[in-house]
Amino acid sequence: MGLFNTFQEWKANRYEEKIAKMESKGICPDCYGKGINSLALSEFYVTNVFDCPGCNGSGLFSDWSENNR
Repeated sequence: MGLFNTFQEWKANRYEEKIAKMESKGICPDCYGKGINSLALSEFYVTNVFDCPGCNGSGLFSDWSENNR
């Protein structure tokens, strides 16, 4: 269990670092500021297939944080 917990902590820390880095740049962590979803897997899940579901296509961190926090 110790190895599994260590891995989970590492993964959580890495995610938090990514979020902090994207926040400092002001860009969406899901699409890296592009505003598009490069992997449109389902047309029924997202209204516009190419818009990023995290930021609704704007590419801004502020829109992503409103939708995901």
